[in-house]
Amino acid sequence: MSKEKTQARREHLARMRAQQKRKERRAALLMWGVGGLVIVVLVGLVAFYVINDRSGKSLDAVASYDYKGGAHTSKKVSYKQTPPVGGEHNPYWQNCGIYDKPIHSEHAVHAMEHGAVWVTYQPDLPKAEVDKLKTLASADYMLLSPYPGLPAKVVASSWNHQLKLDGADDPRLPVYIKKYKQNPNYTPEFGASCSGAVDTTEDQPLPPQPTADPHESAAPQASSNPSPTAS
Repeated sequence: MSKEKTQARREHLARMRAQQKRKERRAALLMWGVGGLVIVVLVGLVAFYVINDRSGKSLDAVASYDYKGGAHTSKKVSYKQTPPVGGEHNPYWQNCGIYDKPIHSEHAVHAMEHGAVWVTYQPDLPKAEVDKLKTLASADYMLLSPYPGLPAKVVASSWNHQLKLDGADDPRLPVYIKKYKQNPNYTPEFGASCSGAVDTTEDQPLPPQPTADPHESAAPQASSNPSPTAS
């Protein structure tokens, strides 16, 4: 084989090797590019999920008020909020539990003064959603009742705080309950009982002025079992 042919063969092999290396580099860059893109997409999806989850459970929409505790009256009260979140209230508090009829706001406000969370719902809320609310409300220091004229499907109220909700599945509801139920920072009469008073519903008259302070005959703490459903 002549020197020219040998040299030409070497140059051809060198070009083929160089071409192969370029292909390998392009493949590696493509692989790393695709891998990096996948990682970026995954990170973005996780971040979106976390941010979306947090925003879905945010309590930024909670309205706050500034009512002082301890103002008792045996009369009907015209409250500024619907449902009320504080102000004058009946000397008897509503026994915590689940009610299938509307209850007197004057009793519910007193229960909230003791640290209860009052969950109200529109009377035409589907039964499946009401059942979910009943499950949430089957704990101590919880009140549940329908409320005609409610400004949202479901409303969670506690002393000086309120949150309008989209329904029983709203993820903010359990977060609200966890934060505001029996919270010593927001409860004027923290530790006071949520049982031992009245199960009166709105179709029954308010009780007369008591001759003695109902707090004196009530247990200092409510039972861990809620009151039976009133009808």
